[in-house]
Order: sequence, then structure tokens, then C-alpha cells
Amino acid sequence: MIKFNEMPSVGIEEELSYLRKALENGKIGNNGEFTKLDQEILKEKLNAKEVLLTTNGSSALVLAAMLLGIGYGDEVIMPSFTFSTTAASVVDLGAVPVFVDIRPDTMNIDEGKIEAAITGRTKAITVVHYAGVGCNMERVMEIARKHNLYVIEDAAQVVNARYHGQYLGTFGDIGCFSFHETKNYAMGEGGAVLINREDLIERAHIVRECGTDRIRFINGQVDKYTWVDMGTSFSPSELCAAYLYPQLLIMDEMKADRVRSFDLYKEYLSVLEGKIELPTIPEGCDHNAHMFYIKVKDIEERVRLQKFLRERGVDSAFHYIPLHSAIAGRKYGRFVGEDVYTTKESERLLRLPMYYQLKPEQVRYICDQIIEFYK
Repeated sequence: MIKFNEMPSVGIEEELSYLRKALENGKIGNNGEFTKLDQEILKEKLNAKEVLLTTNGSSALVLAAMLLGIGYGDEVIMPSFTFSTTAASVVDLGAVPVFVDIRPDTMNIDEGKIEAAITGRTKAITVVHYAGVGCNMERVMEIARKHNLYVIEDAAQVVNARYHGQYLGTFGDIGCFSFHETKNYAMGEGGAVLINREDLIERAHIVRECGTDRIRFINGQVDKYTWVDMGTSFSPSELCAAYLYPQLLIMDEMKADRVRSFDLYKEYLSVLEGKIELPTIPEGCDHNAHMFYIKVKDIEERVRLQKFLRERGVDSAFHYIPLHSAIAGRKYGRFVGEDVYTTKESERLLRLPMYYQLKPEQVRYICDQIIEFYK
């Protein structure tokens, strides 16, 4: 069976050496040597003002919402085609997710639908960069400035991807990464916030540290620290950070490996033009090959193809059930405008195996099976 995903690994012996070092340091809690190293690598690589690791991508989104003061009665505009925590992160704080339609080419939020969803209660826009491809951030930021709104980037899938030369996650007020085991770079469970405003940096440290001013104590600004703000423990284990560290040292090499697989998929499956649709990479988008998906005729054809592939040893997966049609989505949020593409396109989409060190012959085999299905 060709698995749908394998957790990225640079080599078990190398990873064990860093995990051993973390244990030898005698600190496996939070904010140890590897946490700081990871944060510095990401900060320098992405040209971010501040980067803080979190327990996962979901907690990164919650931390972002807390820092921006999103709360009861506020509204946050976002796509419905996303994972539940994009919406749950604001619902948990009493805010309302307002869903709008997506673009069929990238599966990202349709920037042309955002302004119609703005009301007097709107406080922020959350964009989701799907499959490693950036949203139209020029237009999103233009709308945000015009209406005095915050922008949160759910950048869980776009670590080390750029939009017109700028790394995704650094456009909005706060960017949120995920280092879940299914992502391009992984620490099992983990994430990060990219703080893109100087005035939010100190408070980010405070909220992340259970609402205490421990950062001031560490910096010698106070002789003891105390509870000063809202917050909880958002910091990951040092063991998780140690596992991530060697991957960050070869980020570009790992990205290039995935892009090669992506390009092979696109080359081999181009013979099926007219029967399936392949991913669109808009001009100016330097994607990270987070996934490779195809779009088939409809949900019935997808079910048949997925069964066909499984019988031939290929694991595949569809993706999100649109949030506005989910039980919690109907209870806590609302959809503005017409659902032209969100449901229809989500039902056509099938994700193929994609991970670091996927072999070219495996990609060839997968494509051969899909071509055989359409024969």
C-alpha cells in the first residue's frame, strides 16, 4: 500500500541524537534550547518580526484571536472550505464565523466576496492558504485597511511558501503555522504564531505564558513575575521542538523534494485533460507542494475512483466537509452570499499521496492507475 501520508523524517538516527540532547539538557518542558533554536531559524528565514512555537496549529489560531481582542459578538469572515479549528478558534471566544464562497481555481477564499459580508460587527478576516498556495493577499490587505479590520493568516499548509516573493504568514497581523505530522515539516503536534506587529510582541509572550509577565522576568525587567493578563500554556514540549529542528535545517531541500513529486504528478496526469482538473498555481505563487489533488466530475465518480485506487494499493483522501453545512457551523456561524463553488468543488476533490521522499516510481504507479481508471 502506498500510504497517503508519512510523517517527515530526516533520518531516525539524526532525530534521536537531538532528542537525546534535549534529554541530556534536563529540560523537556517548554522554552528550552530547541524551542529557541526553531524560533530563531523561522524568524530569520521568513523575515518575521517574532515567531513563537505553540502546542499545535489550532492553539496558534486561538492565541491569534486572543491577541487581537476577538470576543463576544464580533464577526470574523473566513472561507467555509477549511478545517474546523479555523472557525472554532473564534467561536470559543464568543465570536461568529461568517463564511463566504471560495475560488474554484485555488480553493482559497474568494476575495471578491469579502466586502459584501462586512457588517458593523466585523472585526477580522481569516484567510486560509489552501494546499500550499497563497490567497490574493494584495486585495485582502487592501480590504482590511479600507475597513480597519485585522487579518489572520491560517497558514497551516504554507510553511516555506511565498506570494510575490514574500513568505506567507507574514502579510496579516498574525500568521499561524501547523507542524502536525501531516504537514511538510512536523513535530507530531505543534505550531507557531508569526507576530507581524511590534505592538503585539510583548503581549504575545504574556498570553502564551499563562498570562504571566515571565518574559519581563527573563529579560531582567522585573525581579519576579506574576499574572497580568488572560492566557494559557501555549508552549510545546522541548522533545517536539527537538524533532522539528533538523527539518528546519534543510527546509529548502525538503521543499524541493516535494515539488519534484508535484511536478511529476502534473506531467503524468496531463494526458487526462478534459476528464480531470489539476491544481492551479497562480502567477506569483511559489507553492510548497503541500498536497497534490485532482478534481473529478462529481462525488459519485470520486467514490468510484477512490475505491479503484484502494484496490490497487493506493491510499487517497478527500478533504473538508464545508463548515457552513456542519452541525456546529449552522449553530454558530452563517454563510453570506451564494454557495456557488464551496460545496460543489469540495465534492470533486481527491487528494493523492504526497510526502517527503515519495519515490518517482510510486508517483508513476499512482498516475498509471488513475489513467487506467479513465480508460
